Amino acid sequence: MTDMATTAPARRAGLGWAILASSLPMFVVALNNLVVTNALPQIEEDFGADQTTLQWVINAYVLAFAGMLLTGAALGDRYGRKLMFLVGIGVFSLGSVACALANSSEALIAARVVQGVGAAAILPLSLTILAAAVSEKMRSAAIGIWSGINGLGVALGPLVGGAVTEGLDWKWIFWVNLPVGVVTVPLVLWAIAETRGADRGLDIPGVVLVTGLITSLVWGIVRAGDDGWTSTPILTAFGIAFVLLIAFVLWERKATSPLLPLRFYRIPNFVLSNVVSLAMYFGVFGSIFFLAQYLQGPLGFSPLEAGVRTLPWTAMPMVVAPLAGLITDKVGGGRLMALGLALQGVGLGWIASIATTTTPYGDMVPAMVIAGIGMGLVFAPTTAVVLGSVQPHEHGKASGANNTVREIGGALGIAVLTTVFTDYFNEVEIRKPADAAEAFVHGMVPAIWVGVVFVGVGALAGLFIRKRVAAAVSSSAKLVEV
Repeated sequence: MTDMATTAPARRAGLGWAILASSLPMFVVALNNLVVTNALPQIEEDFGADQTTLQWVINAYVLAFAGMLLTGAALGDRYGRKLMFLVGIGVFSLGSVACALANSSEALIAARVVQGVGAAAILPLSLTILAAAVSEKMRSAAIGIWSGINGLGVALGPLVGGAVTEGLDWKWIFWVNLPVGVVTVPLVLWAIAETRGADRGLDIPGVVLVTGLITSLVWGIVRAGDDGWTSTPILTAFGIAFVLLIAFVLWERKATSPLLPLRFYRIPNFVLSNVVSLAMYFGVFGSIFFLAQYLQGPLGFSPLEAGVRTLPWTAMPMVVAPLAGLITDKVGGGRLMALGLALQGVGLGWIASIATTTTPYGDMVPAMVIAGIGMGLVFAPTTAVVLGSVQPHEHGKASGANNTVREIGGALGIAVLTTVFTDYFNEVEIRKPADAAEAFVHGMVPAIWVGVVFVGVGALAGLFIRKRVAAAVSSSAKLVEV
């Protein structure tokens, strides 16, 4: 085992192979986030599940994923990022097989928890491994490519889901994960060098506290739409999360090997980048949630047709994110984030302004393209600024923190926008019980405008991000290659 300066790339093969090895598992995770939603009608039919049970097919994954992200990053620092990345791929693949073999909704929900645990190791370590595999000069460009591959997963999700619901058995959305895992494991073993964080301690109390904190918070968020924000179960969940937050902060202040160094939150660029992430995932993913239903409901498209028609939005990051990565260091990540969120706001506002029960699809295409370009401009710079705000050996912790914020933002966006939607939907439903399409549009429009407000807040945060702040690399900021 030898020490290697942080500028030396930690890879055993060419840059392209390293990017592919670190990105393929993340692509599958991104694909699975959206594809399962479109398979719910078939799952409902096969298992006779009610709506509450179907929601837990989604929520079980989200809870395990969000709750374990920081832990996955910490285990990588302690035991080896490559090793834990491979463990994550294995756990996710086994969870996928269990999902495909599930013969009841309860078994499927349990298997989704296993998937979420595996994904929690894959996502943050994918980025950390990539950052270690390239030189600092090439990091933003590599992150742009990584973000584009992530965008491809997001774009294909609705298409694969649509194909499943219109002909294939829903279990194929899980079986397809297995060959990807089989191919990726030897690729990672060959192309990626092992690295660890300089801080080898494992903060067990911090892991327990933050897992309970995030799980309680996300559970409260995803259930609030059904139970009510002021209901006893939801207030109890938020109360538990608040108490655990205080306990976590107090513990991390004195921990010798903190799970999440609190000094990160004294770094303006780190804090502002996380605000941008929270705002984007809140506004954009909350809005996409309703757009998919709008295309299939009031506008009458099939699931596959709706998936194809979201491509002007969802496919744009695949093209734009790599280009944004190339110019991040030159233009400044904050400026790109602000521009991207502003474009997303314009696109969302455009859709909200023209949406009716008879709006021609072609009228929405320019708005989708603008919103998609904006999303692509945000992905790579946000990640690059987050990593550039901390020391290289802390990339795993910073990545885990940022991905946790994204998951919370997405869950919160869907929950809050659903609450707004429901209030306005009921106004029309009470007056015109038979006109469900009109009621849906009446609820969707104000919900999307709330999303516009949040991405606007994110754009303002982006303006305050300084162009380039090099991380203060101490003598201990070493990347250890095995």
